[in-house]
Amino acid sequence: MGQLRERPVLVYDGDCGFCTASVRQIERRIKPDVEIIPFQFADLASFGVTPERAEYEVLWIGLDGGVTGGVQAFASLLRNKGGRWWPLGAALWLPPVRWIAHGVYRMIADNRHRLPGSTCSVQLPGGNPRTH
Repeated sequence: MGQLRERPVLVYDGDCGFCTASVRQIERRIKPDVEIIPFQFADLASFGVTPERAEYEVLWIGLDGGVTGGVQAFASLLRNKGGRWWPLGAALWLPPVRWIAHGVYRMIADNRHRLPGSTCSVQLPGGNPRTH
């Protein structure tokens, strides 16, 4: 586990237009009380996270320093927000919802360079898209 925190942290890929647009929607609609930072500007070592993991999936760093990624990061954000969002966040932790949500997340993450709002910055030199 990492260090104790005052607020949870959501770490995302700031080079991905789709990811950035998604985070902006979360900020507008859910209004979470968390720190949201692109991994490119995060002190990943202080979270106990490698750059490879941060490139692969969105990350949630809890108050206790625990790290979850992908769909579970979103589930943690929703549960942390509470209220009407808590049941959805809780459901995302339960099989088979968790398994289905993970499959959808991976499909979106692996093809995000093709989605609206995406930019060329999520592609590696030579035209090969980064997978997340």
